[in-house]
This record gives sequence, C-alpha cells and structure tokens, in this order.
Amino acid sequence: MQTNLAPQYQDTPEGLEAEAILRQCVHCGFCTATCPTYQLLGDELDGPRGRIYLIKQVLEGATPGPSTQMHLDRCLTCRSCETTCPSGVQYGRLLDIGRHVVDRQVARPAAQQAARALLQEVLPRRWIFRPAMAAGQWLRPLLPAALRGKVARPTPAGAWPRATHARKMLLLDGCVQPSMAPNINAAAARVLDALSVQLVMAPKAGCCGAIRYHLNDQAGGLDDMRRNIDAWWPLVGAGAEAIVMTSSGCGATVKEYGHLLRHDAAYAEKAARISALTRDVSEILCGFEDALAGRIDAGQAQKVAFHPPCTLQHGQQIRGKVEGLLRAVGVDVRLCADSHLCCGSSGTYSLLQPELSGQLRERKLAALRATGADQIVSANIGCQSHLQAGTDMPVGHWIELLDRLLSNKAN
Repeated sequence: MQTNLAPQYQDTPEGLEAEAILRQCVHCGFCTATCPTYQLLGDELDGPRGRIYLIKQVLEGATPGPSTQMHLDRCLTCRSCETTCPSGVQYGRLLDIGRHVVDRQVARPAAQQAARALLQEVLPRRWIFRPAMAAGQWLRPLLPAALRGKVARPTPAGAWPRATHARKMLLLDGCVQPSMAPNINAAAARVLDALSVQLVMAPKAGCCGAIRYHLNDQAGGLDDMRRNIDAWWPLVGAGAEAIVMTSSGCGATVKEYGHLLRHDAAYAEKAARISALTRDVSEILCGFEDALAGRIDAGQAQKVAFHPPCTLQHGQQIRGKVEGLLRAVGVDVRLCADSHLCCGSSGTYSLLQPELSGQLRERKLAALRATGADQIVSANIGCQSHLQAGTDMPVGHWIELLDRLLSNKAN
C-alpha cells in the first residue's frame, strides 16, 4: 500500500510505525472473512481493510468525523484478522494509533465521554472496584437484568498454598479478576504448588495497563505499565523465573510492554525483559503433562467446551496448549464451530457496544451448546463473565477445572 503521510505525522514515532504497517497491506481482503463485526454488519468500513483505509486517509491529512470514530470504535480489537493476514499486517497496533489520532480531532458526545472516563477511573483501581463489585453482588437480586449480568456471583477463593519452594514465579493479580473470580489465581497457585513451583505476587502491581491504553488514555496506560515494572523488578533481580498470567488479556498486554515502552529511556530495557519473562499459565504447565496426569484420576472425564479467548489465540498466538493439557489428564475437551471468532466481550467493548456484543455472545453460546459439553471453560475473566451472563451452563477458568481434578484425586 502506497502512503503519503501528512507533514504533522512524518518522522513521528506513531507516524513511522503506522506507515510501516500500512505498507505491508496488499488489499487482499482475506481479513474480512474472519472479522466478527464485518460478518454482523456487512459494511466494508466495519472490517479490517475498511478501517485500514480510514486510518490511512486520516494520516494522509483527511479530516475525520464522528463516522470515522464510530467505525473504529466498533472494532473489537480481537486481532483475528492478524491471524488470517498472509502479509503479517499488525492491525492491532495500527488501530491503537488510528484511534488515538482520531480522538484528538473528534470530540465525543458528553455521555460517551462520561462512560469512558468512568471505566478508566474505576476498573483499574482495585480499591474502588472491589467495594463497588461487593455492593453490586449484595444487591444483585434487585438489579435490572442488563446490569445483573455484569455483576459476577460471589465465589470463594479457597486456600492459598503455604509451602515454600526453590522455584519461584511472579503472578499478576490484576484489577477486576480478584473481585470477580478470586479463585482463579488461587487455583493456579495450588496447581503449581503441587508441581513444586511457588507463585508470588508483588503487592504494588495492579492493572496491566490495557484498560486505559485501549480507551485512548495511552499516557495513563503506560503509567500503569511502569508501575508494574517497578513492582516486579526487585523480584526479577532476586531470581523469579517467569511472570505468570491467568488472564490472557493481561498476558497479551504485558508481552507488549517492550514494544510500547521502547522509546522510554528509563524503562525500555526493563520493559523488554519483563515481556520476555511473561508466560500464560498454559505455557508454564506444558511439559508437566505426565506429572499432572499421574496425580489425576482419569475416570473423572468430563465433557468440556473450551472457548479460546482472542487475546490467547490471536493476541499471543497460543493455540492448542490448554486443550492438550486437559486432554492429557483425561478431560474430553471440545472446540465449537468458528472457535476463532470473538465472543463479544473484548475488555470494555461489552459495556460500550452492548448491542453488537450481545449478538456475538448469542452466536458463540449457540456454538458452544452445540458441542454437547456440560460446562464451558475459558482463559480470560472478561470472556467468562460475558458468557456466563448469557447462559445457565457453568462457565469458569480451565485452571480451576484442573485444580478441582487434582483436589479430587488428593481427597
């Protein structure tokens, strides 16, 4: 794709990066076949190729309007198009640049501004989100159905292992997950404890930065990333082997710290090191299949539908690891038709684009039910809560299932 950037974007970091990405695109349109919003809306501008043209026009000097902003907002950032693209176009990074440029020129309606500001301020701060979620759970029976679906049912975390092991890894607690599903990280700690690996949390680490960054508070998101690096760095220096992620959305973001902070002289080297150490919990457990299988009764076989989050299969390009681990311990794991498509959660998307998000969830749940499974497991808190709001079938994290199987054998 030929480009002719406007003077204000030439020789700037975002202009140079966007131009390099744009020039990789060959207009083939393969991406539209795997784009969820294009499938729903049938509009070229609601597919990756159309959005790429919109961003290109703005970077070449065209004045964007509310329509441009709307089409970019409708993108889930699922990055399925990146998996499909034969040219390796890094669409997700281009979209972040395009949204940032457009939002500087197009004022949002007051209601949109208020909603986005509220999400930016509440979700990443556990000291605000935790009591808000607790209040919502207490009032859950009285809430309207639409709001009730956003409030997770209260669940206990279970015991955190007390044993000390020579092998130590860091664990990101995150921002919303500890309040919505506190058992996930505890389950991961118990599973790894059974394998003589100790998970340690840095108290000052918090939101991975994705929420603010993808809502165009990029400066705030980068600050969240720097705070995490500062919290982890002494423990990395003390010999932590890896930084473990139980939420694939966080994992996809932390793995990009090195890229996002590459121009920050004080943090570039540290950020690259943090990204290199970051692993999804499925990556950590690969290689332990035999040890896990020996601790689990194969007679406990269950029919489970696995929903691979977009941030796992497209963002981190991790496929097959979770299914392989569960099958190795005797679980009947099933993938639904079109398992590469997004469920509609996508971070704050389900809150800001409820109609499209709801349509995608119904499609996904219908496909998951068709597998004949008894329960659904995923690898991202957003997907879990979004899917659970639309079904009575149990939805959880696959590490919780593995923890239960280990616990049943132990008992």
